[in-house]
Amino acid sequence: MKILMFGRGVIGAVYGWALEQAGHHVEFYVRPGRAAAYGDAIDLDLLDARRRPWGKRITERWPVRYRESLEPDHDFDLIVLSVQHYSFAEAAAFLGPRVGRATVLVFNNLWVEPLAATAHLPADQVAWGFPGAGGGFGDDGVLRGSLLPVVTFGTLGGAPTERERAVRQVFREAGFRLRENRDFRGWLSIHFVQNAGLHTQSLKLGSLSKLTTSTMREAILAIRELLPLVEARGVDLRRHRADLLPFTAPVWLAAPALAWLFGHFPPMRVVMEAHANPEELRAVCRDTLAEARRLNVEVPRLEAAESFFAQQRTT
Repeated sequence: MKILMFGRGVIGAVYGWALEQAGHHVEFYVRPGRAAAYGDAIDLDLLDARRRPWGKRITERWPVRYRESLEPDHDFDLIVLSVQHYSFAEAAAFLGPRVGRATVLVFNNLWVEPLAATAHLPADQVAWGFPGAGGGFGDDGVLRGSLLPVVTFGTLGGAPTERERAVRQVFREAGFRLRENRDFRGWLSIHFVQNAGLHTQSLKLGSLSKLTTSTMREAILAIRELLPLVEARGVDLRRHRADLLPFTAPVWLAAPALAWLFGHFPPMRVVMEAHANPEELRAVCRDTLAEARRLNVEVPRLEAAESFFAQQRTT
């Protein structure tokens, strides 16, 4: 399959590498002038946990292909769209008239309504998924990250289409385990507020890997305060009990378990330590708080942390 990764972000690079390793042709679309600035290879330092629970370390210089223009008559089969959530509208508007015959995998954190977010894209060519990877580019240009074994796919209701099944097969053949959700709109909202709750503490500490049992307890309580906001958006939480379990289980049990997972389990710790875009974390909290205020949902712990994610720091 011929695959275009939209942009050269962490998710695009990590999954682009994995999909090329599985035999696919992978290219990156970048803004004009960026290809020369990026150079012809990406230096990788990855922990690949697809086949080993504790991960296999990959260090290599990966030669990559860039393109700085995209015409509608291109021959890509799949376009993977994964950008910062606040950049999604611009990216989708650009890509809309340039999709051609490709399937677009929306591989993205979103807070706006999914159908509104993808209004510029042909609805029958969109597939929905969410990555299980993370990391960041260091000052030395090296991409340090972790590739987790599970990728989440979903639909906005109903069974996957033929296009969506084809995308799932690509990831399955690349060694990923797939998790399916038929209420992906709800799943995205829950994932977003889980991030916001966690970042009430991580923004103070500098990293999710630094959460202790006590600060994880506060993060879990912040997430619980945010669940009524998800319900106010029309999400039936009963359909997502399994995903919510780490945050709805007794806090005395969940807090130390999650703190250990984030700080000591190597594949997760790498993701938590290597994240290199604090503005995305702040924007998640800002957007969540704005929605809570719009819907008159009380979120005291998120409000108490506002100085850490406000547009202009007050402390």
